[in-house]
Amino acid sequence: QPPHPAGSPPNPEPRRTGNEPLDLAGIGIGPFNLSLAALAHGVPTLRTAFYEQRPNFHWHPGLLIDGATVQVPFLADLVTLADPASPWSFLSYLKARERLFPFYVAERFHIERTEYDAYCRWVSEQLPGLHFGHRIDAVRWDHDHELFEIDFSTLGPDGEAVSPGRSHARHLVLGVGTEPHVPETLRPLADAPNVPVLHSADYLEHRERLLNTGHVTVVGSGQSGAEVFLDLLRHRPLGAEGLHWLARTPSFAPMEYSKLGLEQFSPDYTRYFHALPEAVRDQLLPGQWQLYKGIAQETITAIHHELYRRAQQGGDWPGAVLTPGVTVRTAGRIAAARLELHLEHVQQGTRIRHTTEAVVLATGYRERRVDTLLAALDPYIRRDSSERPRVDAQHRLVLDPLIKGSVHVQNAERHTHGVGTPDLGLAAWRSAVILNSLSAEPVYPLPSRTAFTTFGLQPSRPGDAAPQRPAAPSAPVARGSGRMHLPDQRTGRTPTRT
Repeated sequence: QPPHPAGSPPNPEPRRTGNEPLDLAGIGIGPFNLSLAALAHGVPTLRTAFYEQRPNFHWHPGLLIDGATVQVPFLADLVTLADPASPWSFLSYLKARERLFPFYVAERFHIERTEYDAYCRWVSEQLPGLHFGHRIDAVRWDHDHELFEIDFSTLGPDGEAVSPGRSHARHLVLGVGTEPHVPETLRPLADAPNVPVLHSADYLEHRERLLNTGHVTVVGSGQSGAEVFLDLLRHRPLGAEGLHWLARTPSFAPMEYSKLGLEQFSPDYTRYFHALPEAVRDQLLPGQWQLYKGIAQETITAIHHELYRRAQQGGDWPGAVLTPGVTVRTAGRIAAARLELHLEHVQQGTRIRHTTEAVVLATGYRERRVDTLLAALDPYIRRDSSERPRVDAQHRLVLDPLIKGSVHVQNAERHTHGVGTPDLGLAAWRSAVILNSLSAEPVYPLPSRTAFTTFGLQPSRPGDAAPQRPAAPSAPVARGSGRMHLPDQRTGRTPTRT
């Protein structure tokens, strides 16, 4: 086993004594809160605990397709872009696994998704203060003691509650992540038992069944849809592919990978976007879909190569149809093993009935609702004109001044912070921003400039926006020590973003 940094045992109780409250409690342990926990571990005087109802860490298990790589460089791990010397970096993981020299020789700038998942699990198994199998039931503000009161249930191996518990914290961070989105037109089929309509998040669990199904339809124009289509295409019989790929977008478009385009995933652009008026932000986001909803160029190339190979070897067009510009109006069952989708082509103004035997919905994800969890805090949450929570520059919900503590959010603020919100490349930076906001002095110094592009005529810089409300922990804090794609497996090329 790799050594525990600073001699810490795995998963101990939170660093506190007696009934001392936590400085920061995290709800959810995905990559973003795991990043925050790892960087918080480098701040010895900060008392933290993170809670997750799942029994262990696992990152998008249904999409850990063989050969799929993370679309950000390995430097975009949990900590490096804020603290390159952290013991929780990806390079530290490789060293602990005695794979540092093989990785050096391999010259892999983009690592496989399975390896990223294994790295995060390594961190989660070694890092103190993480509590898996703990479901948060309610969060309240205690006005008398000026603390958040957190009720949780410890879960048994079967997922049932075993015992209740309670924690107190001065500040919170929500990192509950997103959940698969199923369009309303397809929800009745997806919810019905034994109907082969599933979200791509569950793809690997049903992969063998799909490979043995006569005809499969994939719905969705993004990276997940492309990966599922390519994986099915590669493993179905030549000349009997039986695949149809439908997309609502007007084309199967590549993701923006130009170097200056990628600067829209920089802290500089995040600050610029946050400073824009709400109406401008809402108008801007839909037009940026190729920054995060497009397909990696390598995946598009691999799909075309596979189709061409099959056409050349089979002597005819392969049995795979790719149709963009299509929406699914309604859907239903027409037989025990047949599904019917009513399709409309927007540009042509035409409609047809499409018959298939299984549907994979690569229709994206939506922010997970926390209305029930935060019901007691709802009267104190300030909202914008669309009833969305307002979020300040330090990723804190804007609350009524009666609430003295802060509630930070991770991957729930795209409407205020832009397209970089779900991007793994900004994880360490955002974690550092959150930790810095809890101290009178920055515990992780951050660069004042991160992009060659100057966004706006009056660029936003760190410190331009004053915090909405001061946040002070119990003691001064001292400084301590999805974008993803499949490469062209036929050529063995190392994927890049250019």
